Amino acid sequence: MDQPILSPQWGLQLQITPRQHTFITAKADEVLFGGAAGGGKSWAQLIDALLYALTYPGSRQLVLRRTFPDLERSLILVHYGLYPRAIYRYNAATHRGTFANGSTVEFGYCDSENDVYRYQGAEYDVIRFDELTHFTQQMYIYLISRVRGANSYPKGVKSTTNPGGVGHAWVKQRFIDTCPPRQLYRTHAGTRLFLPSKIFDNPFLLKKDPAYLKRLENLAEKDRRALLQGDWDVFEGQYFTEWRREAHVVKAHEIDKNHRRYFVMDYGLDMLAGYWIALDERGRATVYREIYESGLIISQAAARIQALSADEDIYAYLAPADLWNRRQDTGRSVADIFAQQGMFLQKAQNTRISGWLDLREWLRCVPDETGAVLPSLRIMENCVNLIRCMPLLQYDSANPTDAATQPHEITHSPDALRYFAA
Repeated sequence: MDQPILSPQWGLQLQITPRQHTFITAKADEVLFGGAAGGGKSWAQLIDALLYALTYPGSRQLVLRRTFPDLERSLILVHYGLYPRAIYRYNAATHRGTFANGSTVEFGYCDSENDVYRYQGAEYDVIRFDELTHFTQQMYIYLISRVRGANSYPKGVKSTTNPGGVGHAWVKQRFIDTCPPRQLYRTHAGTRLFLPSKIFDNPFLLKKDPAYLKRLENLAEKDRRALLQGDWDVFEGQYFTEWRREAHVVKAHEIDKNHRRYFVMDYGLDMLAGYWIALDERGRATVYREIYESGLIISQAAARIQALSADEDIYAYLAPADLWNRRQDTGRSVADIFAQQGMFLQKAQNTRISGWLDLREWLRCVPDETGAVLPSLRIMENCVNLIRCMPLLQYDSANPTDAATQPHEITHSPDALRYFAA
């Protein structure tokens, strides 16, 4: 395919890929470009900044990396050879470049949470994050508030990244889980756009360094899935390394009425995470429905579960052992109150560590009688929170056999599923 050629009024001729062109012309309030190594993301970011600066005289842009050494050896170094000396000057002391038309591009970093306050009071037309997953969500939310100004120029935040890093979970939730690829997604706060990119979208790199693809193919499986395939379901510290979206997530379908059905839950006022599971005659399980709601008192939770279970024969309602702990002031337990509402719970028979190990066995892909390699447990695509949380669960740094209890929001769904696994 012929590559688009950009020839702005300043006499520049810049050859880019079709995917880079899509990024440069994207109009969403927040744009994320990336997903795999070698897609030409940083190059597209610098060209986009250049074209924006030349198109909108006097505009202000901020380009960010997490640390200054990362910034200096990547974006700053590359932009020296890209931006025309005849119309651009870079001041190494201030880390700011100025164009002949008065536009500026500032190169900055946020090594710690408090570094965001160095930009307090600043105004930018566009902020650009390179390797967004290296930033925390708090950094991102604060810094995008600096996108403002009285001029009529288009404002936005444009980011590039690969999977992995300290911000993997929140970036995945904000862009990957909610935004269909290449489709504008509207929120109450504006619009977002996710543009996936892989090495095969960058023929320039494949031509100049064909061995780079082989180097990516030779990586360990987890790194290969992240950097070559752009798989957002893998990252460093991941607990369920068995997780494969293509294997574990299935389309919603009718459940055979003869399959034994279970309900499992993790309950608290902060979140009720409940799942309906069908077990077939071969011992394979399918999670076919979920409830994921916060702020429900016990009577409300019981009513919601019973309504969703109407006309179904539930073999067992499984819950964690701590729901049987009795309060000193009333002598009643949470399980007692559920029983008063007509919902009789059974205590899950697994400890935390053994439960996680059992669940990993359910997730492991093994050959069936036909030779097909499948897991023993699959999840229907309508169980969106379980699908979101399972691959995000991390190891406990103090005990690698156990799963971490933080971030707390993502632990409810895997905990509920663990009670079924024994």
